[in-house]
Amino acid sequence: MRKISITLFSFLIAACSPAIAPLPAWTAFATGTPNIVTATPLAPLSATPLIFTLPFTPTPATATPSITATDTAQATSSPFQAVTIDILGCDTSLDVLHGMGEVTNAYVTVKNIGTTDLPNACALLRAIDEDREHPDKKACVPNLPVQNQTTFKLTVDTAYKQDTIIQVDALSNDTVILRVDQQACKNISLFGGAPGDVGIIKPIP
Repeated sequence: MRKISITLFSFLIAACSPAIAPLPAWTAFATGTPNIVTATPLAPLSATPLIFTLPFTPTPATATPSITATDTAQATSSPFQAVTIDILGCDTSLDVLHGMGEVTNAYVTVKNIGTTDLPNACALLRAIDEDREHPDKKACVPNLPVQNQTTFKLTVDTAYKQDTIIQVDALSNDTVILRVDQQACKNISLFGGAPGDVGIIKPIP
């Protein structure tokens, strides 16, 4: 009896309730094919560097100035001092006057080949084994004109019976113009003996 009452009650409620439309069935929308993005690797950088070539501008050649006869004449017109020294030979002697024992005498010709006279022209002798300073180691003439020469006799105190290395300076007003060395001064007697024109100024032959 109770079961029939519940069923009847439920029926009455259903009859009194408004009609409820059924929901439409859900239909999935058709979708297009999804875009697939694939990572594309970048092209590797070229290992060869770019070289930019700039326009080349050649350096202009420097013209070498020509030397004319006038330039040569002007260059040679300026006065200059120049000499040559000829060591003619040596000999030895005893210097009793100065108490020096054996000394070496050198005969030297100085030639003025410059373009100006040489005032107070001198020749100075040195020796590697020189002992005391001899008063005649330096000899002078008051003036040696251009293209002239003179021969000096110079003396130094040297060791007994030894070959000696000598050095000769040519000077003008105590300024050295030229210096020459000679390993051994040869005996002047081999060249005809001591010259007889020592101290005489004469033209260069």
